[in-house]
Amino acid sequence: MKHKDIEKNLGLMLVLAAIAISFGGLAELVPLIASGQVSQPYPGVEPYDALALAGRDVYIREGCNNCHSQQIRPFRWETQRYGHYSVAGESVYDHPFLWGSKRTGPDLSRVGLRYTDEWHRVHLNDPRTVVPESNMPAYPWLSEGSIDGADMQARMRALRMVGVPYSDEDIAGAPALVDGATEQDALIHYLQGLGVALRESR
Repeated sequence: MKHKDIEKNLGLMLVLAAIAISFGGLAELVPLIASGQVSQPYPGVEPYDALALAGRDVYIREGCNNCHSQQIRPFRWETQRYGHYSVAGESVYDHPFLWGSKRTGPDLSRVGLRYTDEWHRVHLNDPRTVVPESNMPAYPWLSEGSIDGADMQARMRALRMVGVPYSDEDIAGAPALVDGATEQDALIHYLQGLGVALRESR
């Protein structure tokens, strides 16, 4: 059968394209999954505590991941600016993962502990106070939003069902951990943990 015959037969073309894509996908995915790189946490990476998990939820709700990636590619111009390239083991407890590709703002993979809590607080309330050229919107209402401990327990139970190793003690302690915290506190706590495990292990 000649190539032009395949191109004229739409059904055959679709079947052959599906077969080619399947083989390509298997060749890419099977070795990665078999190696454990995507299922084993990087040394020092732990499941998010209740406050960090609440902060991650705020991060997603406010659309932070639409402008900030959390994936440093293994190229010199990326690693010189942001630090060590991202590894799969950093994201094993992320559901969904927030790698992203859009960078209206800088990548945040290694932002943890680079700035003080107070810097983040000022930045969230009025970004141009600390970064005059920033086009990031302000998020002053986060300082008024509270965290529901029972809701965090429900989220942790749901994540445990997909493999995040939360213990009964972790879930039981969630309300106390978020008690009195604002959404701003939670978001800052989440940001302060990003990339710290990999940076400390090197």
